[in-house]
Amino acid sequence: MSDQIKFIVDNLNKEPFRKNYNLITFDSLEPMQLLQVLNDVLAEIDPKQDVDIREEMPEQTAKRMLSLLGILKYKPPGSATDMSTFRQGLVIGSKPVIYPVLHWLLQRTNELKKRAYLARFLIKLEVPSEFLQDETVADTNKQYEDLMEGFKTLHKECEQLKTSGFSTAEIRRRVETVQNHQRMLKIARQLRVEKEREEFLAQQKQEQKNQLFHAVQRLQRIQNQLKSMRHAAADAKPESLMKRLEEEIKFNSYMVTEKFPKELENKKKELHFLQKVISEPAMGQSDLLELESKINEINTQINQLIEKKMIRNEPIEGRLSLYRQQASIISHKKEAKAEELQEAKEKLANLEREVSVKTNQTREFDGTEVLKGDEFKRYVSKLRSKSTIFKKKHQIIAEFKAEFGLLQRTEELLKQRHENIQHQLQTLEEKKGISGYSYTQEELERVSALKSEVDEVKGRTLDDMSEMVKKLNSLVTEKKSALAPVIKELRQLRQKCQELTQECDEKKSQYDSCAAGLESNRSKLEQEVRGLREECLQEESRYHYTNFMIKNLEVQLRRATDEMKAYVSSDQQEKRKAIREQYTKNITEQENLGKKLREKQKAVRESHGPNMKQAKMWRDFEQLMECKKQCFLKQQSQTSIGQVIQEGGEDRLIL
Repeated sequence: MSDQIKFIVDNLNKEPFRKNYNLITFDSLEPMQLLQVLNDVLAEIDPKQDVDIREEMPEQTAKRMLSLLGILKYKPPGSATDMSTFRQGLVIGSKPVIYPVLHWLLQRTNELKKRAYLARFLIKLEVPSEFLQDETVADTNKQYEDLMEGFKTLHKECEQLKTSGFSTAEIRRRVETVQNHQRMLKIARQLRVEKEREEFLAQQKQEQKNQLFHAVQRLQRIQNQLKSMRHAAADAKPESLMKRLEEEIKFNSYMVTEKFPKELENKKKELHFLQKVISEPAMGQSDLLELESKINEINTQINQLIEKKMIRNEPIEGRLSLYRQQASIISHKKEAKAEELQEAKEKLANLEREVSVKTNQTREFDGTEVLKGDEFKRYVSKLRSKSTIFKKKHQIIAEFKAEFGLLQRTEELLKQRHENIQHQLQTLEEKKGISGYSYTQEELERVSALKSEVDEVKGRTLDDMSEMVKKLNSLVTEKKSALAPVIKELRQLRQKCQELTQECDEKKSQYDSCAAGLESNRSKLEQEVRGLREECLQEESRYHYTNFMIKNLEVQLRRATDEMKAYVSSDQQEKRKAIREQYTKNITEQENLGKKLREKQKAVRESHGPNMKQAKMWRDFEQLMECKKQCFLKQQSQTSIGQVIQEGGEDRLIL
């Protein structure tokens, strides 16, 4: 079993699966994962099987796999009675069922691929004979069979062409019949040499490109280190340089003498442990339970020892443990800081590399150097001052914009209010019957404004102004006298409008009450119509159901009449067509079959004991012969040096 699992794991780790399993991880797979592995192997043989079994019902998965295994002609180990066990094990993902299937599939993958490919075209579809009576179906089936036979012939010819390779002598004999064959062979030989030389040169070119790329990277890294060292040495003093070098030496010595040896030792221990785990045989559930019990016992013993040590509570040992604990904490902190420092150095190197790349890109983009040191500081301070001025100007502009928006909104509100007042004033004038008074007043104000302006400009006298006022007053008086009859007529019309409005309100209330009564009647009628429609639909469905039941009963009655006629008929041929006779015949056949099976079961039970005894005797005989073979081989291997053996009338000396 272990050899079988090892073979399966080795093949699953190769192409095209690349599962990266070992014996332990493969043996610890869950049933669903094991079924998925089997499905992947079947998908490699037949691409139609490439599905995720989590999206499929277990019965469908088992049916699909069983059908493909049947096409591939896989025979489960055991007798025919074990097929139900095999199917059940395939459904639940049982290891004793899955492992032999995987072993069988991986042993002959290429052969099974070919078989699965041929099965797509050579498995004949069985058409019932009653359908073949149709001419179209019969012709289509005949064409299908002819195409299948043609595929068989073409496949055989293809396989013969693949396997019928010519020998060297035959090829040479054919080539010699061609004119100028020596010259053509020479040219072909030169072509092959040149192609090999071309491949060699292309490989050399690729290697040189890789070397050039690594050299450029190394040069950039060294240049960055040189720049950083020059930059550090520009402002540094000898004392600071010595101090930095001492720190680096201490750090490197700590890494070499303490940290790296510990990590190397831990890696060696881990490697030894993994090799030990790999060398051990596959562990079952009982072995795991035994190991867990041992671990629990050891943990219990450790806890007991710790409790005993705490009970003793020796002061010297307590102080030493405290110092040990402090030393351990310090060493852990030291290791953590060393790792942080190493990570910081790697991060700094990566950042310097990125800075150099960005610098080169900037230089290539605009041809200018990147600012460094004091120049960059001056540039940043200038940007800050400009940014401060920009923020102040931007704030002033924002204040102006806010004030402008406020004034604009105030202007809009005042204009809207003026328009509303003008509209109200016009409405009021129309109600009072003095429409145009405000316009006249505005005209008066405008005229007075013009008058004042004209007076200011031309210096008109007060008499002209009084005369103008008199004219305007007379004009207003004329307008009022003209509007007086209109206003009187408007008052009469207003009174009439009030009477009509009151009458309209009364009519509207009468209409609303009448409409409400009609609406209630309409809703009642709609409910009655809806109920009658539902009742009509129910009656219609009841009618169809009754009609269907009547037809069904008529068919059953006709069948019963035909059955009775066939049963009481004297014709034996008609009697055989009767359903009762058919069922009686089937029952008799099943009873005979059950009787035969019971007799067979009885025979198997009677012969089971002697057969098992005979099988045990053969196994014992096989073990006895194996033991004799081992003893004979051991006796031959223990023959002493210099011993004389007589055989066939001759003496032989073994040295």
